[in-house]
Amino acid sequence: MTKQERLEQQKLRLKEMKRYETALYREGVRYIAGVDEVGRGPLAGPVVTAAVILPEDFDVLGVDDSKKLSEKKREELFDVIREKAICYAIGMADEKRIDQINILEATKEAMTQAVQSLTIKPGHILIDALTLKNIHIPQTGIVKGDASSVSIAAASILAKVTRDRMMVEYDAVYPGYGFAQNKGYGTKVHYAGLDRFGISEIHRRSFLVKYLAAKNENSML
Repeated sequence: MTKQERLEQQKLRLKEMKRYETALYREGVRYIAGVDEVGRGPLAGPVVTAAVILPEDFDVLGVDDSKKLSEKKREELFDVIREKAICYAIGMADEKRIDQINILEATKEAMTQAVQSLTIKPGHILIDALTLKNIHIPQTGIVKGDASSVSIAAASILAKVTRDRMMVEYDAVYPGYGFAQNKGYGTKVHYAGLDRFGISEIHRRSFLVKYLAAKNENSML
């Protein structure tokens, strides 16, 4: 594939990713917020959300589901999205809140926080698969929205880079779990760290019930 062909492919992809936004603009909606989360699955650290309102003429190529992008590409797009966005905000629920109310409710709470922190009130929200019942703004929940909507994809990049940077910082505070590499997910290195150092302040205890039960069972043998 030539460079020109790749460019045309990216332009087509962007047009496809803007189809939800385009339909809403045609209905007269001016400000559309994309909302997404990162970090529902890890054993440690917060769940981080982002809400972002992009301009109607947003033309940045390569914006896609953050999981599909390389770290380098995410970092590049993170800066561009922040520069081009009309406004954006980050929401967060830490490990204690996750343990207190469960990961789904903590995610919704963090998403609500992000939306309410926007400096401009959106006329419509595009959100990845969920509905925020305590936000009285028209919403469209889209399954795999981060791969279908440019606004949700942009939010996923903002949330992902923010959380990844936090976990790198946590790695210096809580060494031995491999947080800089695994971002809190349950890798072999992470479990080895748990075996050696125990549970840290940023671990989600509700996510470690089976691990602790197995450990207690083994200690009794």
